[in-house]
Amino acid sequence: MPGERLEHTRPSYLLAIEQGCDYIEPDVVATRDGVLVVRHENEISGTTDVAEHPEFSDRKVSKFIDGVPYTGWFTEDFTLEEIKTLRVRERLPQLRPQNIPLARREQILTFDEVLTIAQDASVGRDEPIGVYVETKHPTYFATIGLDLNDLLIADLERRGVNHDGTKIVIQSMETANLKALRDRTPLVLIQLMDRQGAPYDLVAARDPRTYWSMRKPVELQKIAAYADGIGPNKSQVIKRDVLYRLAKTTKLVRRAHDLGLVVHIWTMRNENNFLPTNLRLGRDKAAHGDALGEYLAFFDAGVDGVFSDFTATAVQAREAWLTGQRPEPTPSRARHASASGSTPRHSR
Repeated sequence: MPGERLEHTRPSYLLAIEQGCDYIEPDVVATRDGVLVVRHENEISGTTDVAEHPEFSDRKVSKFIDGVPYTGWFTEDFTLEEIKTLRVRERLPQLRPQNIPLARREQILTFDEVLTIAQDASVGRDEPIGVYVETKHPTYFATIGLDLNDLLIADLERRGVNHDGTKIVIQSMETANLKALRDRTPLVLIQLMDRQGAPYDLVAARDPRTYWSMRKPVELQKIAAYADGIGPNKSQVIKRDVLYRLAKTTKLVRRAHDLGLVVHIWTMRNENNFLPTNLRLGRDKAAHGDALGEYLAFFDAGVDGVFSDFTATAVQAREAWLTGQRPEPTPSRARHASASGSTPRHSR
């Protein structure tokens, strides 16, 4: 629930659960001693107070992560004990000033702790809370001797949840680690796809395929051989025009469904900064626009689920779509194109 609490923290997950999410979504990276911890990236100066710790000043380094240069502090240079001395802060302070006062209260969670949060929250529920985990930069971590697949499977085995029927989904922006996982777990696997660039394992192997080319039928067939679904950037489902308005619905959802693949898009957010221009309200980038209109467009396009930074809005939109009790369209909302599709099932 990053829109109202600091992302990847206990209060964030608990609020999302309270507001009706189906899954909570941790991004996992590794510590030097081989523990999966939950951060948006392995470079943590933007999400923690590490720069304020003089004892870690010598840990500031420059690295290439997936071919991109970064300077900062990285989880793989810290032990779990050291990581636990840090406190979390807002990653997008200009867009989410309401979260700034929440800084310095919460520790970085381990993946195991997130599993416990979901398990505890599931007690007494007809439908358990799921965990939808993303492994971040698996090729990079493998090159420094930290295999995210091994660490993930070890955690799942230790918890006794690496079996059919467990409400855990594994996703990745890369392809090779998902293929390697297929024989190690019966859990649902999702191939993430961005609007530009390419999976870094393909880049490293000098494979010319890109995320954009992966939307083609022949490439989707290859994905269906090792994954159960795709997680495209939402602009791969509904394009935006030159003025950044919602425009044409693509064939991606239909192609994926024809192959038995589910489609879970990312990421839905309420702030004007992230909305198409025809759904923004006012000029303040941090103000909330007509997010409901965007959800309804993607549900009409047939997506099976969405990732959201604002769970209450996602749940409201899902219920409005399922019941057909939509609010009256605003002039801005009426300008986008959409297509009918299947029932959405998940929100975070």
